[in-house]
Amino acid sequence: MPRRSRSPEDASPLHHALDRIGDKWSLLLVAALLDGPKRFGDLLAAAPGIAPNILSHRLRHLEREKLVVARPYSERPPRFSYELTAAGQELAGALRLLSDWGARQGDAEAPRHTECGTPLQVRWWCPSCEQPVDDPDAEDVHVV
Repeated sequence: MPRRSRSPEDASPLHHALDRIGDKWSLLLVAALLDGPKRFGDLLAAAPGIAPNILSHRLRHLEREKLVVARPYSERPPRFSYELTAAGQELAGALRLLSDWGARQGDAEAPRHTECGTPLQVRWWCPSCEQPVDDPDAEDVHVV
């Protein structure tokens, strides 16, 4: 997936993130790798419907973007296991937000607190004040 040339109107952080990640397959692969390194066949099983050539293409793209690293485990034939880099691990929060949104929009159930069974909520948090922040209280939060 070659990067498009950037115009001033698409220079936002969201555009930058989408350029680096790519598409739904890439997000599903990152989600699968959050549990730890996986081999090609494991990733095929984790992303039902993805064709092997598309999987190879997405893994190469994620490697170029330094979100995934391939580690050889066999020389003949050459085979690799794939794992997230620190930058790839940072996508966990974004994937939780998307999953939460998807659960509220579709038939999937939101994750629940194991102790009391209450559906979990994703919220903005200020680490300095150690308090949740409501969206209207946040300054300069521009997604697009």
